[in-house]
Amino acid sequence: MDLLRSLPLGLYLEEPITWLHRMDARVKLGWLMSFLLTPLLASELWRLALVGLLILITLSARIPLRVWKRQMGWLLVFCSLLFVVSCIMPDGIVAEHQPRLPASEISFALPNSTETVSPPLPQPTSYNYVWVEQGPLMITRYSVDLGIRISTLLFTLVYSTNLYLLTTASEEIATAIENVMEPLQRFNLPVTEIALTLTLSLRFFPLVLEEIQNLVRSVRTRAINWKKLGFRRATQVWLMVAERLLENLLLRAEQMASAMTVRGFTTPNQHHVQWYQLRIQWIDGLALVSLMVFWTLRFILGAQA
Repeated sequence: MDLLRSLPLGLYLEEPITWLHRMDARVKLGWLMSFLLTPLLASELWRLALVGLLILITLSARIPLRVWKRQMGWLLVFCSLLFVVSCIMPDGIVAEHQPRLPASEISFALPNSTETVSPPLPQPTSYNYVWVEQGPLMITRYSVDLGIRISTLLFTLVYSTNLYLLTTASEEIATAIENVMEPLQRFNLPVTEIALTLTLSLRFFPLVLEEIQNLVRSVRTRAINWKKLGFRRATQVWLMVAERLLENLLLRAEQMASAMTVRGFTTPNQHHVQWYQLRIQWIDGLALVSLMVFWTLRFILGAQA
């Protein structure tokens, strides 16, 4: 069990170097925020287009199949199941409407009359609220729209963020966020401290996975018979494991702090470390022009009807 390799989300792909790796982290951050913001109050067609665009970007970047199959494959399956469940579940609209006019507005049978009632007028439009109705199964227009909104929003939110982490190193992310937030220093906001905290947290996350992996391996090698232990003793064992995990993480944090102290680090402003040099290249200019076209299409074609 290797959590550092089996966990599919949030890992950085070092090889091969794709055109997404060569883009500036600030430009990719702008695209990420666009993918997160444009689905708000957008039409279903625009949400589906975002999903298709993310898949097209992944394929055009030539990310290895073994990587995106584990990261995008299961997410597509889960979102598809979520869409199907949303379609077949009740849409929440249970009100029954009573028509105000009779079945036939032109003629209707009077009391004690032998006149025949004329057939009702046909539906003037092709609109149907209920699309499929077979026994207990009923798929309505609202349930389909709800399924599209939920599944596409979840896919866009998770996969766009994961694609950004997949093609951007942690140092680039911290430097880009610090550069973007630099104007906030006028309001006495500790931008450098925030960037340093983000960098340390990104560096600390693999250590957490490593400690969990080591503890799980230590429990498995002891071949504990959980059925004989019972619920109470098994709970005590897992509480001991959790306590040991917390102690190890605090020890790792203390070692990291000691390493910074030995190197003479006092404040981020006095010991500023330039993790990564940000440079705007021709591919970044093309991406910025594409981003402006992207937002223009959002306001023109992606507005919710």
